[in-house]
Amino acid sequence: MTSLSGNISTPVITDSDTQKAVMFLGGLVRMRAEAADTGGAYALLEHTGERGYMSPLHLHEADEETFFILDGTLRVEVGNEVRSVGAGALALLPRGLAHGFVVTSPTARFLTLHTPGGGFDAFVEEAGVPFDGLVPPAVGPGLDPEELTRVAAAHGIQIVGPPLLP
Repeated sequence: MTSLSGNISTPVITDSDTQKAVMFLGGLVRMRAEAADTGGAYALLEHTGERGYMSPLHLHEADEETFFILDGTLRVEVGNEVRSVGAGALALLPRGLAHGFVVTSPTARFLTLHTPGGGFDAFVEEAGVPFDGLVPPAVGPGLDPEELTRVAAAHGIQIVGPPLLP
């Protein structure tokens, strides 16, 4: 069981003007609480994407990942299980178990909670393109699969399969 007790000694209050945002794998990810904000206890990210926004099959070596769907529908694959999850659904994915997601509705918005924090939020920031909140950056196809795999591994994430399709 993961403990959420961290080393937070002073309050942290942020808003959308001070939170980082990046374009990542075709979606927009807003860093609502980074591991640095929580003493490494967790990271909370908000994802917004259109149909087809997805991850490759991957696993986290050191953190659990929890999805909470705010709007839209995702297909989540974890182990041998495939589930369609919509608004209000929660998916808790243990560390070390391969999983992935893909947006299957026209758009979706969801939160991911990473406990403890420090791997995934740093990975998203390194692999993504900063977004200033005004005009989405002109992004190309992103990192090639080999480079994405290398960057992920540096943050304790193993890419073990291809991206999911809607």
